[in-house]
Formats: sequence, structure tokens, C-alpha cells
Amino acid sequence: MNGLELVDKEAGDRNRENRDYWPISTAGISPEVFGQKIFKDLLETFPNSPPFITQNKRMLQILALCQKIASSKATVLLQGESGTGKELLARYIHSLSPRKRGPFVAVNCASLPETLLESELFGHEKGAFTGAIAKKIGKFELAHGGTILLDEISEMNTFLQAKILRVLQESEVDRIGSHHPIAIDIRVMATTNRHLEASVQKGDFREDLYYRLNVINIRIPPLRERPEDIPILADHYLKFYAQNYGRAVEYISPAALAWLQRQEWKGNVRELKNKIEYGVLITNKNFLAVEDLAEREEGMAEIPLLPPKESLCLKDMEKRLILRALETTNGNRTQAARVLGISIRTLRNKLHEYKKEFGNFKIF
Repeated sequence: MNGLELVDKEAGDRNRENRDYWPISTAGISPEVFGQKIFKDLLETFPNSPPFITQNKRMLQILALCQKIASSKATVLLQGESGTGKELLARYIHSLSPRKRGPFVAVNCASLPETLLESELFGHEKGAFTGAIAKKIGKFELAHGGTILLDEISEMNTFLQAKILRVLQESEVDRIGSHHPIAIDIRVMATTNRHLEASVQKGDFREDLYYRLNVINIRIPPLRERPEDIPILADHYLKFYAQNYGRAVEYISPAALAWLQRQEWKGNVRELKNKIEYGVLITNKNFLAVEDLAEREEGMAEIPLLPPKESLCLKDMEKRLILRALETTNGNRTQAARVLGISIRTLRNKLHEYKKEFGNFKIF
């Protein structure tokens, strides 16, 4: 049974048991695109969140796992590079759980100074310290009945790690300056873009907390490990930004799509999303071309469509001209030949000669 079938089976079983709280997660699967089925869930619990869109086998397995563990209270540790969608996956798990009507509270542990993070998480009583002019409810209390996400937990110091451990063990929280613990009912999830095992070995992260968090460990693969998702994600963001900005941009040219698939995407899906937004905003055409996506550096005359061995090599210039013509005509050989001022037979011979370079093009 593959990941998609498992998602279908789990969703179907749960919906037959209780349609009120377990949404049909594969209801949004579209017809076959690019020869494969695509999983798409709009996360209706979070209208401002982007949907999950994937046809990658590993991602489908992860989504199936999320459906399995959503109804439990087990802690979840989400690991992955920046921009892979760790918080989105946490929201997805929450949206499938019986807690979905409760709060989802996300705390970025890296964005707050250590002196403020403790008060932010645990709250404080009036007069607990200089400047505490009123009682403050902490994030753990605010998440009562729902889920709290400790984003980038690896950035937290060991003192606060010890306090987090006690919350996990006792299901209660102590406000700063209070003498009475407060019982809470929460599910804890955490994310990190580091290898926590290495941090434990270095003494930067408490081993006991690591094992408390690591009940369910989910590693989200980077975008470069799921290249089959690039076309469908790019198409989704194209439609999203074209509608949002009122731009009549309808598709991505074959050359631009091939360019997208050659990138490293160190920023992962977030970087791809930003790139498509940039292209939609600057293009003057009804499609995205390579020059709409490849940002120019000041003083550069042109971004080459293929990286030439020598910038003025005649053969490389010929390849770039042919690529430009194919891009402009959306892969139509007859029209490209007319633009280049050569016969269709000559163009066909050139395409055969440069077969390896033009392998990603959809040419007709």
C-alpha cells in the first residue's frame, strides 16, 4: 500500500467513525496531473494557511503518519530545514485532531530574548519582578485545551528546557512569582532546523527533554529531495499570486519550469513561493519566462538561459538564441523557426544536436 492509498484508507476509516472531527483529507485530490495524483488539503481550520500540495512518496507517507497520530496526545518533534513547512505540518496535525476547536499557539523560541521568553511561555504574577505591573497569562495557559508549538526549540537555554520538561511530566505550569501550579491540558509539538542528537552530545540540549519530545519524530525532506513537487507548487503559487495581485499571468513557460527544476532551493518551498511572487509582479507577459524569475544583478546585461563555457562562444550563443525562441513560442518549433529565420528542418537538426541541453523542454 503506497502513501496516498494509506492516507485514503485512514481518512475513510476515521470519517466513518466520526465525521464531526476528522475531515476527509483526500477530498481535495485533483485529477491526474503530470501523470500522478496530487494530495491537496486546504487546512480549513486555518483559512490563512497555505494548503498541503505534494505528489512525493515520502511526503505522502508523512501525511499518512500525521493522520494516524493526530487523535493522540503524544508529543511530536518536527525536524527539517528552514522553509520546508514544519509549522504548517504542525497545524495540519492539530486540524485533524479532537483538539481542532481549541487554540493553536505557536511560539518562536528564537525570536525572543531569553529574559522575555520565560515570561512569554509561563506568564507571571503582578509584582513578580521590576516592570511586572500586571498579571500576564503565559502561552502554555493560553494553549489549554489545544496545542502549543515550540518553534525552533533548539535555541532555548538549558534553564528553560528544564522548566519545559516539568510541564511535560506534570501537565502543570508555574507562573513567575506564583506559589501554586496551574493544571493545563495541552499537546506539545516542537520544531528545529538542527540535528538535536548532535546538540545533546555537545551538552547544548537536555537529553531527558529530547526523549520526552521525540515520541514521534518527523523529518520533512527539503525541496531538492522532492523535485516532482516543484511544478505543482509553482503552478499553485502562480495562480494564487496572479489572483491576489490581479495579474493576467496564466502559466509558466517550459524554459522557466526547467530553470526552476535546476535550482538548489536552499530556502525550500518558502524560496520557491517568493520567486513565483516576484515573477508574477514583474512580468509583462501572460506567462512566466526565465528572465522573470532570474533576478538580474546591477550591471549585468543578461542572464544566460544556459551557463556557457565561454560567454562569447558562438555555439553557446546559438543554443541560447534557440532556447529564447522556444521560450517565446512556448515550445512550438514551427513558430520558433520563423522567429529565428531558419527552416523547420534546420531547427530540428539543431534540436537533435543539442538534445541533452534541451532535454527538459516540452517541444511540439
